[in-house]
Amino acid sequence: MLLADQASSVELCPLRYQFSAVRGDSYDDNWLVICGSVTTPEGTWTFTDPCLLIDEARRVSAWLRGVAAGTVAVTGPGPDGSLSPETWFVEPVLAFSLCDRSKDGAVIRVHLSMEAAPPWQQGENGADIYQYFVETQVDAAALLRAADQWDFALASFPTR
Repeated sequence: MLLADQASSVELCPLRYQFSAVRGDSYDDNWLVICGSVTTPEGTWTFTDPCLLIDEARRVSAWLRGVAAGTVAVTGPGPDGSLSPETWFVEPVLAFSLCDRSKDGAVIRVHLSMEAAPPWQQGENGADIYQYFVETQVDAAALLRAADQWDFALASFPTR
């Protein structure tokens, strides 16, 4: 799945189950390792982390389709100035929120924390959870294309 504009891009792809053998645990059996490649004006980096359960991963394409359809609300900063993403998961590594909407499309925030954060944001100097994000401006067709790409990639990973 690719979300990109002229300044930034976030590409996400499910690689494999975290554990190749089924263990009989609904969480352990369904963790997906996600590979990400991120480009911003600040720099470029990649990450690979078991950060989404299969059911959570399926919510990503539904959320993208909701943004394209205009049914997802814009999320702004809270009273303290921090951002809370609309779509977040058990592991606080990836999250999504809608920054802005116009007749030409939407500005999507991909929140990148912990293992997905850029190298200069990791460790003791790291940003708070969900507070580092990459914004991309995309039109409805690009959102639907990204949702289709994500669903196609997930088809190889049934719930176990």
